[in-house]
Order: sequence, then structure tokens, then C-alpha cells
Amino acid sequence: MAADEVNRRGGVLGKELRLLFADDRSDPTYAVRVAQRYVREDQVDFLLGVVSSAVALAVTQVSRYFRVVFVGTDHASARLTLEAFQPYYFRVTNNTMQSMRAGAVYLSRRPWRRFFYIGPDYEYGHRRQWLDFREYLARVLPEGEIVGAVWPKLYEPDYRPFLRAVLEARPEVLVHGFWGGDTIAFVEQALEVGLFERVQVVSFDAGGNYEVFEALQDRVPEGMILSARHHNNFPPTEANRRFVEGFWARARRYPSYTAHGAYVGVHFVARAVEQAGSLDPEDVVRAGEGLRIPTPRDRDGFCSWVRPVDHQIVQEMYIGRTRRSDAFPPARYLLGDWDVIPAEALLPTEEEVLRVRAGAAAPAG
Repeated sequence: MAADEVNRRGGVLGKELRLLFADDRSDPTYAVRVAQRYVREDQVDFLLGVVSSAVALAVTQVSRYFRVVFVGTDHASARLTLEAFQPYYFRVTNNTMQSMRAGAVYLSRRPWRRFFYIGPDYEYGHRRQWLDFREYLARVLPEGEIVGAVWPKLYEPDYRPFLRAVLEARPEVLVHGFWGGDTIAFVEQALEVGLFERVQVVSFDAGGNYEVFEALQDRVPEGMILSARHHNNFPPTEANRRFVEGFWARARRYPSYTAHGAYVGVHFVARAVEQAGSLDPEDVVRAGEGLRIPTPRDRDGFCSWVRPVDHQIVQEMYIGRTRRSDAFPPARYLLGDWDVIPAEALLPTEEEVLRVRAGAAAPAG
């Protein structure tokens, strides 16, 4: 969709924008082979995409070695823009630090003080979401208490033992860090044990994805507090409506956040190359730093932009509650009652970024 829009305008520097596709299988070793093949055999100008943060951490090394710009459109670990940052990497979606800081700010404005965390035991859920949430909650709500945390493996089939641990700890709020099919399985099993009647469930990164509402339909619990990296029903702008309706016209289904990330990623490539005036990766990197990139998820009066220090897109975060809606079937619930968390409150300062990188580069001893 994005490539067609770019090509209808004459392409990029007079060249057609072409896309090649491969499934990385959520396997870092396989993804590295695919990325290397793209660079060596297909001689691509960019790498783009990747769902898993663990896979992205592997692919970013391919990007660094071959000096090919890698545009992250989905994965969210803040490690890629902090400890593992390299100059040919850009991310055009929220990272875990942005989403979990937004969640901590949201919770600090409510009366709850006892929290429990559950998330998948790998880079995204354990080492980043958890760390980002715990660190920022302590800043904005020092009286808050984290009464427990558990780590099911990725694609865990049975969450019941972990849910029992949650109920035994008696938190007021359960923060979950699942995405995709894991979110659906978690919600279904949590419904079976009556979790939602006893604990306020929240998820600030991917719990409010459209595909979750699409799959669960009438089984979505009312009043969950969630967010995602794109919402079909918010903001109610012409740009977002045009994106959602355009996607529907092509696919006869509504987009999830992954579609939004890919759409923005392609437009980022086109805009950065046009501004650079060449495909030289050094020129593209310079053009990408500070680049303003309008996205469907921007509210009127705000435009997403890319920070030079970490190549991370800067965006507001929207947090809402589940409520009945038939606006985007087959989903029967969407989010409403929105809180908007300002973009500038969600990222580390430039000094913090440089300090983290210096610490990561320091030799052990």
C-alpha cells in the first residue's frame, strides 16, 4: 500500500520502490541468513521489518557489518536504540521504554499501589518491558510496590500455574507484557480462573492490538486498560481514517499495528532518500536524523519525528479502556476513554542515552 503510494508519485529519485518479502520464522539464526542473502545476492538498499526483538538484535548486526540501513517497523526492545545502537538502525514504532513509561505515568495518577508483572521470558518481555516498567514506576510512584513477577516462555500453552501465583500475591493491578497469540491465550485462560473479577489487568505495549479484539470478539473483558502502537479508532483524524479504509479496501480486513509500522517504514525510507538526494547509506542516515514523518497515528497538530541521538521515532502514547464497539467488525470491543501521554515525557534524555551506551561499552572488571 505504501509502496504503491510512493510509486504513484514517481517513486524515489525517479526509481521504482520495490519490496521483497521473507518470513524470519522468529529465528535469529535463520533471519541473519535471509538478511545476508538479501544484501549479497539481491543487493537491497534497505532492510525493513522484523517482529521479534531477539531477531532484530541479530539482524542489526548484519546491518552494521554491510552498512545497509535497517528500519525497524515492529519489534520494540529499547536495547536496539540504547545498548545495541548502531548508526544504520532506525525505528519507526514505539519502543518498550516509551510504552512502559507511559503506563507508569498512567498508573501513578490512579489509587493503586500493589502491582504484579507477567511477561514472556525473552528479550522483549523480560529483559526490556519489565526493566523499563520497574525503573520508571519507581521514579513516578515511589510508594508503589511490585509484589511479584513471573515469566512464561514464549508461546506458552498453559498459563494457569502463573495465574495462580498472581492470585496468591493479591495485587491490585496485573501488568502483562504479551503480544499476538500469547495475549489471546492469556486472556482466555484468565477468564476461566476469574482473574478479571479480582485484579485490574493492564497492558501498555501490545495488549490493545486490533487482532486481539478480532480474535476474542465477545470474550474481551470490559474495562481492561490497554494500549498499542496503532488504533483503528483513534485518533479520529482524516489521515488515520484514510489509512484504515485504504487497508480495508485492499485486504477486506482491518489493519493491526504491524501493518501501520510497515506502512510508516516504507514512507520513512522514501522520505529519507528524497531528503538525502541519494541512496548512499551515509547520506540517508544524516537525512533520517531529525526527520519529521507524518503517520496515521498522529493527532492533528502533532507530527512524529526521529531523534538524532538514538534514531527512535518520537510519538505520543494513547491508553484506553475496553468497551463495546461494533465499528470495526469482527471485533466487538475497542478502546475508549483515552488518556494521552505526551511524547516528550516518554524517552530518556540525551545524557541518559549516552550514559547507558558508555556503560554497555565499558569492559568488565
